[in-house]
Amino acid sequence: MQQAPTISVVITTYNRPDALSAVVEACFLQDDKNFEIIIADDGSTANTRETIDRLRERSPVPLKHVWQPDEGFRAAMARNRGTLAATGDYIIFLDGDCIPQRDFIARHRALARPGFLVSGSRILLSQALTEKVLAEGIDLPALGVADKLRYRLRGDMNKVLQLLLRWPDLGRVRRKFSWRRIKSCNLAVWRADLDKVNGFDESFVGWGHEDSDLVVRLFHAGVLRKDGAFATEVLHLWHREAKRDEESSNRRVVLERAANKTTQAVRGLREHGADRDHAALG
Repeated sequence: MQQAPTISVVITTYNRPDALSAVVEACFLQDDKNFEIIIADDGSTANTRETIDRLRERSPVPLKHVWQPDEGFRAAMARNRGTLAATGDYIIFLDGDCIPQRDFIARHRALARPGFLVSGSRILLSQALTEKVLAEGIDLPALGVADKLRYRLRGDMNKVLQLLLRWPDLGRVRRKFSWRRIKSCNLAVWRADLDKVNGFDESFVGWGHEDSDLVVRLFHAGVLRKDGAFATEVLHLWHREAKRDEESSNRRVVLERAANKTTQAVRGLREHGADRDHAALG
């Protein structure tokens, strides 16, 4: 029988403590509490640190805070630093504006298999519902079927069946590989596989496709993709879109690496060196 993986949840954040608090609170309420939280902070100010300190005081699971200076969009570096601070052999990457359902950890654990990553999906929330959730502290995962359907009919959620149904674990392997529609806001990868490809590539400039690049390189290294739909959905709080000035150039890099069967990040986990032992933990 396969041994259950030890799980680390790496949550990226940047100057949005109210959203981060909602996400972490949902992590506290997981059915499966055998995991740790690492908050990978891409340069937030003191408000976020204060929020994390308050959350840590009553966290039912180990909680670490890894911070780096604000030098522009560096999510790849934040995720790498979070990975280096993790003790788990299975890493679930989650964004600090994506609220997990109660069985999020349990479902990811059930889907975890050596040689595979699991690409989860998300349900987009409207600006109005997001503001209401954050202002009133609404527990979205606890909503009943009627409330979920009402929000969907009003256009406050872009889909709802994924919250109401569970797809059996069979048939989740993608026989035809595709790096498209990969979202690192909900992505699970074995730590050994991340080490094999040197993690996320920090040479990507600006927003876009560093997550697709990781999955392409993992595929070339022999890691296949499993679909986490109808099992690991997260509720994605609305936010203004990031500047996408570098998106097209980043996409070209991914296409080149897909063609060249690249496996290694130019600048990734190994380049942190001493950070493995001396990460800036809060």
